[in-house]
Amino acid sequence: MIDCHYRRLAIEGEWQVFESTVGTASNWNAEIQHGSPPLALMTKTIEELASGSRLRIGRVTLDLLGAVPVAPVKVRASVLRPGARISLMAAEMTAAAPDGTDRTVARVTAWLLAPSDTGDVATDRHLPLVEGEAVSRAHDWQGAPGYLETVSWRAQSTAPGDASIAWMSPLVALVDSEELTDVQRLAMVVDSANGVGAVLDPRDFVFMNTDTALHLHRAPEGRDFAIRARGSIGPDGIGVTTAEVFDRRGFIGTTAQTLLVQRR
Repeated sequence: MIDCHYRRLAIEGEWQVFESTVGTASNWNAEIQHGSPPLALMTKTIEELASGSRLRIGRVTLDLLGAVPVAPVKVRASVLRPGARISLMAAEMTAAAPDGTDRTVARVTAWLLAPSDTGDVATDRHLPLVEGEAVSRAHDWQGAPGYLETVSWRAQSTAPGDASIAWMSPLVALVDSEELTDVQRLAMVVDSANGVGAVLDPRDFVFMNTDTALHLHRAPEGRDFAIRARGSIGPDGIGVTTAEVFDRRGFIGTTAQTLLVQRR
């Protein structure tokens, strides 16, 4: 039974070492990780580094620098631009290369900003979403083991031509049984926007994202998040998925992902 994405193994200087469970495995290839667990783990290390400050994450961007193996990984966080009101922080993840050396497989950068009271001028450009009855087929990877077993994916019925919508919730812990923040819960599902907004059949095409950029104008709340996504495919094998993100209260942010599209 999968109960978490990672297990703590050790501390090696500035690096935290984790075992990756089978719950991190991608629906594309069971030997590599889905993007959401690395995004969530590095977001966690950044939030831990920022603990005690007044700052909250306004933008977090994942860059996948190579295939992240379902294997032990090392993570560390650092401050790139310190500041009391605005700070840029980063986290990187390494894994063992075939020759035994460590290689960087993913990186997250996050802008953290100091909150202030702007409740009287707060605006949302999208109305809240209300979850309806889920359609019978959540996505085109039904039965794929690994990461998809660790999330609740409730696809919604939408009109032809409209963006696709799915409500998603993590079903397991991120690291062992450690408490999760709401930002970490969102990070555990948001990289799935590419799958939510898929416009190609994965039996015929591979469309893997190289990155996920999440902008949050409001801090997420709770464990249930809706992703309203739409994919666009160019004529030369490059695509983009863009999405709006919601919690139970309403619209909280946007995401964008670059896609490599190849025929099988």
